[in-house]
Amino acid sequence: MFRKYIRERLSWILLFGFLQVLAAFVVYIDSALSLKPFLYYVFLSSIIFTGFFLIRYQKETKFYREIAEREDNLDLSSIPESESPFEKIIESGLVSQTQRFKQEYTQNWTQLEQEKDELLSWIHEVKTPLTAMHLMIDRIEDQNLKSALTFEWLRIHLLLDQQLHQKRIPFMENDLYIEIVNLEDTLFNEIKVLQSWCMQKGIGFEMEMEETEALSDAKWLSFIIRQLLTNAMKYSEESDIMISSSRSDGKISLRIQDFGRGIDQRDLPRIFEKGFTSTANHHENAATGMGLYLAKKAADQLKIKFLVESVLGKGTIMTLVFPTRNDFVSITGM
Repeated sequence: MFRKYIRERLSWILLFGFLQVLAAFVVYIDSALSLKPFLYYVFLSSIIFTGFFLIRYQKETKFYREIAEREDNLDLSSIPESESPFEKIIESGLVSQTQRFKQEYTQNWTQLEQEKDELLSWIHEVKTPLTAMHLMIDRIEDQNLKSALTFEWLRIHLLLDQQLHQKRIPFMENDLYIEIVNLEDTLFNEIKVLQSWCMQKGIGFEMEMEETEALSDAKWLSFIIRQLLTNAMKYSEESDIMISSSRSDGKISLRIQDFGRGIDQRDLPRIFEKGFTSTANHHENAATGMGLYLAKKAADQLKIKFLVESVLGKGTIMTLVFPTRNDFVSITGM
């Protein structure tokens, strides 16, 4: 702060130095003036100027130090009290800007909440005709047509489900209930939902579950597994998906392995980024880049660790490492 104050008052220092030089010049050209009184004057004026400079430094920088140390928030009480006219101008500007920002923040938050509620309401309303459509599809006798329509219905259903959870994730902490979840039941339920897609693509499942229970939230864990299964199926053709569980170092792991096209090594660090699809398959229009992003966001809230292994052209292994009970101490609802 002292260096900044010197730069701020550099014009004062230069003016004082100029006046000293001017006085020395006057003494030099006027032989009637003695050098000794001049040196005495320079000594006294320098002391007075230095004292004045230090006093003004303490007084003038107090307000700005408090502004610099102030937390970056909208709390008006944290704005220091001003004394000088210029400080009052700054204080008035900060207060008016903060009040405007708070007003805009409140308006934007209210608007976002309203849009979120409207979207969630719309998603729930769309589920009704989707359910009716599924019942109609079940009555179709042409198996080829029935299979094609069921597949398209499933795609719509999964996209709506993904959108629903995307809007809920920011408030996920308020919706958690940590309990012992049966992994086999969760997997069977999700595979059953994806059955028509599996049949169309010729995909089967092989399960070796050494551990059948894990500590998590049943609803959000189902969503995470759903994203991993759909992602594995999307990039696989006529091959099995291997699912297994095990325990290591006191933690349970769930492993989902596909034998699809795999992931390029340069893409691995970015697969959980929002909207990222692939650098090698720009023609892939079906991918949204949201599935793994949302799964990772939900997993972070549940303290589930993601491990990814992949070889391009050979397949991908997604592993979920579940936390222990002690890891959930900070989660509300445990």
